[in-house]
Amino acid sequence: MTDALQDTARTALACLDLTSLNDGDDDAAIAALGAKAAGPAGRPAALCVWPRFVAAAKAGAPAGVRVAAVANFPAGGLSVAAAVADTRAIVDAGADEVDLVLPWRALQAGDAAGARAVVDAVRAACPGKTLKLILESGDLATPELINQASRLGLDAGVDFLKTSTGKTSTGATPDAARVMLQAIADHPRGAAVGFKASGGIRKVADAAVYIDLVRQILGADAANPQRLRFGASGLLGDIEAVLAGTGPGNTSAAGTY
Repeated sequence: MTDALQDTARTALACLDLTSLNDGDDDAAIAALGAKAAGPAGRPAALCVWPRFVAAAKAGAPAGVRVAAVANFPAGGLSVAAAVADTRAIVDAGADEVDLVLPWRALQAGDAAGARAVVDAVRAACPGKTLKLILESGDLATPELINQASRLGLDAGVDFLKTSTGKTSTGATPDAARVMLQAIADHPRGAAVGFKASGGIRKVADAAVYIDLVRQILGADAANPQRLRFGASGLLGDIEAVLAGTGPGNTSAAGTY
């Protein structure tokens, strides 16, 4: 077990949004999520849940662990009213962060104005809260569309650009991450904006790729919870195995994020 691998595991844990967004989630599942966040390896950055579980997540989260919930998830529809309703429910329940799905299909079809209207409305509905914009980069697919989506979010005042919902066939990829990170670096607001990789990240080795990219593009000091997050349900097990010195975990926890 190398010191470098353990350092990577510590960084990944500090930047982890420990996530449960399964269709069958209930209060017991959210309590179990909070218990995982209180494990021996240390604390993640946040718990990420459905809006209806914000109160339960807050009750079970260890001290210092933030609570995030998803809006317009997972479809990324064009209804401003629906996205704002999700967001107000999240804010009213006391969450710290909102993970909003961009209407990426609308953007893909050429309706950038409609997609932007949803983001603007949600930004206005959660003042003071951390807003992460999920681009669904695997389905946008082309660098040009991923860059356009990134710039739309940056111009609208989001705090993080996030790769994916984890509900489609392609989650985070290094190629998409590079486009998103470069958009952040090039934007006037870039120094205040972070990047979240989600979808298919289950091993410390997976996380290492994105930690390195963040350091290369956003700066050596940017691999911290204010600039980098990982959305995952299964990554914690491998982090704990690495930090315990037992080697990379051989299995990942069940989950769809």
